[in-house]
Amino acid sequence: MTGLMYLKGVSTLKLENDKCNSCGMCVTVCPHAVFSFQKKALIAYGDRCMECGACQQNCSAGAITVNAGVGCAAAVISGMFSNSAPSCGCGDDKKTVNCC
Repeated sequence: MTGLMYLKGVSTLKLENDKCNSCGMCVTVCPHAVFSFQKKALIAYGDRCMECGACQQNCSAGAITVNAGVGCAAAVISGMFSNSAPSCGCGDDKKTVNCC
């Protein structure tokens, strides 16, 4: 899978590998193949993460955290539904509120 990168280095995705129970659900449910698996889960392509939250919701060990819905993809969709400019909240310095 290639070509699915979002903004570099902005994903809130975190994996506590010592908590991983090797179930592999994160690999199964991630729509953009962010994870790989080598005895335990690894974040292989963090910049592919669209912060949907599927991995966190399906991690029975609680090893994954992500601020689901804060990414620019969610902001664009929300803006479409509310007929307003997308705002992902990353412009909290009051200068770049609509950063998407």
